[in-house]
Amino acid sequence: MVRYVAFLKGINVSGRQLVTMEEVKAFFELPGISNVSTYGQGGNVLFDSEETNEKVLRNLFEPKLNKELGYRVAVIIRSLNELKSIIKNNPFDTIKPETRSRYYVTLLEDIPAFDVRGSLGVYSNDAEYARVVGREVYIYSSNYGKTCFSNTFIEKKLHMEATTRNWSMLTKIIDL
Repeated sequence: MVRYVAFLKGINVSGRQLVTMEEVKAFFELPGISNVSTYGQGGNVLFDSEETNEKVLRNLFEPKLNKELGYRVAVIIRSLNELKSIIKNNPFDTIKPETRSRYYVTLLEDIPAFDVRGSLGVYSNDAEYARVVGREVYIYSSNYGKTCFSNTFIEKKLHMEATTRNWSMLTKIIDL
């Protein structure tokens, strides 16, 4: 049995596409899925499954969510062990406690094509920078509300779906 986290893109953001976590949890209670729980209001769902192919799991959840909610909800899935590696393998300097609130991770649906991986670097500066590592984009931003490295920007540059979480959220999920 593998412990997974499904990160839902675009629900409960800025007062739009509102859905309760009880509803979300119910959408994930399917045959072969167990130990379902949610964390936070942004669409973080923890669950266990014997299925090891994330694309199979994604194809199990996305159509149901899209049909039931009436709008597109991308589901990005990582195993709990992958999430631990994401935190451990941060490519930036050791995160100091006073700057942790400035770190974000954008979770990508797949590994971006080689020719676009460096495309974010030209937008980096002293106040914010980003680096693609595998299926993640690590972001440092002194003001994420005004960052050029928004989720939409990253999706356009890397040509794939993604969802972003702050460092604190990811570390809390690991500790659950």
